[in-house]
Parts: sequence; C-alpha cells; structure tokens
Amino acid sequence: MGVQSIGVCYGILGNNLPSSSAVVQLYRSKGINGMRIYSPHKPTLDALRNKGIGLILDVGGERKVRELAASSANAESWVRDNVRPYYPAVKIKYIAVGNEVQGGATQSILPAMRNLNGALAAAGLGSIKVSTSVRFDVVANSFPPSSGVFAQSYMADVARFLAGTGAPLLANVYPYFAYRDNPRDISLGYATFRPGTAVRDDRSGLTYTSLFDAMVDAVHAALEKAGAAGVRVVVSESGWPAAGGFGATAENARAYNQGLIDHVGRGTPKRPGALETFIFAMFNENQKSGDEIERHFGLFTPSKSPAYAIRF
Repeated sequence: MGVQSIGVCYGILGNNLPSSSAVVQLYRSKGINGMRIYSPHKPTLDALRNKGIGLILDVGGERKVRELAASSANAESWVRDNVRPYYPAVKIKYIAVGNEVQGGATQSILPAMRNLNGALAAAGLGSIKVSTSVRFDVVANSFPPSSGVFAQSYMADVARFLAGTGAPLLANVYPYFAYRDNPRDISLGYATFRPGTAVRDDRSGLTYTSLFDAMVDAVHAALEKAGAAGVRVVVSESGWPAAGGFGATAENARAYNQGLIDHVGRGTPKRPGALETFIFAMFNENQKSGDEIERHFGLFTPSKSPAYAIRF
C-alpha cells in the first residue's frame, strides 16, 4: 500500500488543540503526507512550507463561494492573498470550492470554480486543480453502484467542467452513516472492511466486499453518466466515530480506518489503482456543532496520543 494514497483532514474546531507547527510535525513523524484544511489558515500554511505534504485547501464557507462566484476580481485577490505567498513551498494540490454546499448556494459552485481556475491560470499557477467537495448524497440510485447518477443537474455541469480541466471530483464518503441509518440491510463487517461479505452488482458483473468501494463506484458511475468518465475521484473525507452514537466505538473506528489505509492503494473494482483518500479527522474537535459523534472522529487526542492503535 503506497502511503501516498492517504492524507488526514486537519480541522481546528477545538479549544485544546496543539499549535499548527506541532500538528505538522505530528503528520511528518507518522509519515502522513497529505492534509486537508478547511480555510486558508495562515499559521498552518506557514507551518507547511517545505514539508512536502500535499494539501487540499478549502476556500472557506458558502459566503466565500458566493464571493468567488460574483467576480473574477474577487477570485484574483483570493489567489493573490492565499496561494501566491505559499506556493510552491506549500504543496497545494487541490483547491476545494465549498464543502458539502447545499441549497441555493450550489448555483455558485461552478461560476466560483471558473473564476478561480482563471485566476490561477493568469497567475501562472495552472497546475493547481480547482474542484468542490461533495456529500455522497449528490448521487442518487447508489445501489447497485452501476446505477449511480447525479441527483441534480448542477453536478453534471460541475463534472463536465472538471473533465475539461483535468481536475478530480472531491467526494466525502462515509459508510458509517449508511450503516447507522440502515443496520438491518448493511452489515457492520461490510461497512468496516472486515472479510466475509460479497455483494454482486448484476448490471456490471462486479463483486463488492466493502461498502466503501460500492459508494465510490456509485460516484464513478454518476460521472460516467454525466459524460465525464475520465474524471478521477479523490475521497476528500472518510472516517468513523469512536464514541457518541450507534456503532461508534473505538474498535469499529480502528477497524474502519485501518481497513481504509490498507485498502485504498488497490482502488475499487471499477477503478483499480491507488485511490487518493483523506481520513477525517486528525483530532477530536470539542467545539464542532451537530450530533455528539461529530466530536469523536479523531485519530489523535489533543495531547497528540493515538485515540486507538493505527498504522499508516
């Protein structure tokens, strides 16, 4: 398994987390050479200089997506402030225009991506790829995987734009939520990479031994149907909570995340080969809003000790 396939998302919604420089040092000491951050957080960007860690850089929240969509001048100033001072010393690979954007703001994704792509090209930074990070529910009919199709038309437009620029689609893929919501039909073993389950897709003839692969291949099928078969998928978040809800135990979290690390170098039945994947998340974040589980996705505690045993 090539460790280059695995990164870890670094969220900072906690009041007890280590400094950015200590966090970057922890990534390096564990051999984790990919990171995702959810806004251009200057202390983190500074700490990443010349460290060789590949980065997914999010632009920020929905208001920022709308701002970038509003004018090319806004996109140019964003690149001037948040990319040019850092690249190439900071290895920015992908810029995510929004994370799980929903509702009316989805109409701003494509114009924002266009403006940002143009601003990067004008600055001579065209090797940085612009994408957006989507929730899995942008795909409808996800079972069997070959039936996957984008639920809304804006996603087909996004997919064709990515096909034109050579950028991947960033997808957040969480078998945990599928299992939690339907434990009658989805076995824990199938959801956590444990052996013993085989699910055949009669339409494609492919057999699935993990829910993760089935979900990722549903995204591949949706891209194909949108006329964007050549677009790669990068899994921009995946993980399992260790406490706070149904099926959320340290043992299940360890089984899932270790299974993920050991698996993604092989890819999926539909797309064999390394699948770039980012685990959510580096730390338990005690100020995250939402369900209790949201505060228990960390691989590490704020004191930098492992939440459970894991090998990268």
